Amino acid sequence: MAAVLSPDASKSEWRAWARAVRAGLPDVSAPVTATLRDLLTGLGARRVLAYRALSGEPDVSGLSVDFELLAPRARFRPEPRLTLHPWHTATEVSRFGALQPPADAPQVPLETVDAILLPGLAFDHAGVRLGYGGGFYDRLLPAFRGVTVGVIQHALLVPELPRDPHDGPARWLVTERGATEVR
Repeated sequence: MAAVLSPDASKSEWRAWARAVRAGLPDVSAPVTATLRDLLTGLGARRVLAYRALSGEPDVSGLSVDFELLAPRARFRPEPRLTLHPWHTATEVSRFGALQPPADAPQVPLETVDAILLPGLAFDHAGVRLGYGGGFYDRLLPAFRGVTVGVIQHALLVPELPRDPHDGPARWLVTERGATEVR
């Protein structure tokens, strides 16, 4: 595995590092999903904003049996943002390569969501997320009052990432090794 970068490295350098590490990792979807199921049940979550996995990300779609999952759609006009939709409506491929709901799918209000599962290229021990650079979750999270859960392979959990003022840390981190509450 590649050596971990300095927290002073740029986010683009961190993204390149994370993509290179992730390319060599095994699929950990089953243990991650099992841990998420236990955590979300314990937290009393019912409605969960999940994500349709990109290549290399833990696939959390197995949670749809136990929870009311929602899928995000990235919108670019009038401003970049995520809208939330029933899980089963994610039937078209987005420009990022993941399944997303079509533009006319029914929307679900953020205030009715209990938990958000955050995908990322890496997370640090403080819950800071290294995303893909679009800022969609950064715009969504300030208005969210529920539980945020970073979902990541353990090899991509690092001591410290670069952090911007708008980066809201996840409350929980889940890897194939278990769940950790961020203090």
